[in-house]
Amino acid sequence: MPTISILTDSTCDIPQELIEEYDIGVIPTLVIWGEETYRDRIEITPREFYQRLSEDPNHPTTTQPTPATFKRYYRGAIQDGADQIILFTVSSALSGTFNVATQVASEIDHPIRVIDSKGPTMSLGWQVLAAARALQDGGDEEDILSAAADVRENLSQIVLLDTLEYLHKGGRIGSAAKFLGSLLNLKPLVRINHQEGVVEAAGRARTRKRGIEMLLDQFFEELDTSRPIRIAVLHGDAEEQAREIAQWIKEEYQPQELLFNITGPVLGVNTGPGAIALCGYSESLKI
Repeated sequence: MPTISILTDSTCDIPQELIEEYDIGVIPTLVIWGEETYRDRIEITPREFYQRLSEDPNHPTTTQPTPATFKRYYRGAIQDGADQIILFTVSSALSGTFNVATQVASEIDHPIRVIDSKGPTMSLGWQVLAAARALQDGGDEEDILSAAADVRENLSQIVLLDTLEYLHKGGRIGSAAKFLGSLLNLKPLVRINHQEGVVEAAGRARTRKRGIEMLLDQFFEELDTSRPIRIAVLHGDAEEQAREIAQWIKEEYQPQELLFNITGPVLGVNTGPGAIALCGYSESLKI
């Protein structure tokens, strides 16, 4: 069996212990704040990011890893003995990461597959974990790609925002633009369209409490809870409330797997402080 290396970018928001357990290579995306550039989760932590975001009048921007960075990670995997490389990226509709990674891969004489996950954060992360687990179980390239595709086809991701301001500033608003001009103090919800890889409007609530109720209702309506479910609860520096939601989900639905994490800076630029996201899927029936 050829040795396969699985890589992803840092928007995946996979908990660090799982990254280490499955030996997943994570390529840092970049946060640009004024004249300074930071590598996501390396030179700026999520908590440092959200603290500064709430205090700094200057709004940060983000960009994909440089071609040189992709080349370094590809070469590193090859030097470590990888016969094949599979890289999963954040949605190409939200970032240039996929395009740059694909271009650099074409310049290297080595089997490299670049997969567009059609989503951000744990939409990407769940696919990467499924791929890594298929690899650990002895799967070949076809098994790995099939495992990730199966997850992608069953994914749901819905996000409750405290404000649409950051999504608008980040230019990732997509069809959620219909909210603008009519939000006032409403709490918007957005979802990820995993066919197109874009952000779409999902609703709005007058209060945070009602927004959380809508978040839970819509998310679980999209999952087949008669099958094993895997769920990630993610937050933008709203840990206490997110943990309460995670505990409720654990008691109410007993998911096969329940992950918890703070979203990284690249996502936080667009979702802002106080955002809470649910991302998960129902497992396919084994034949």
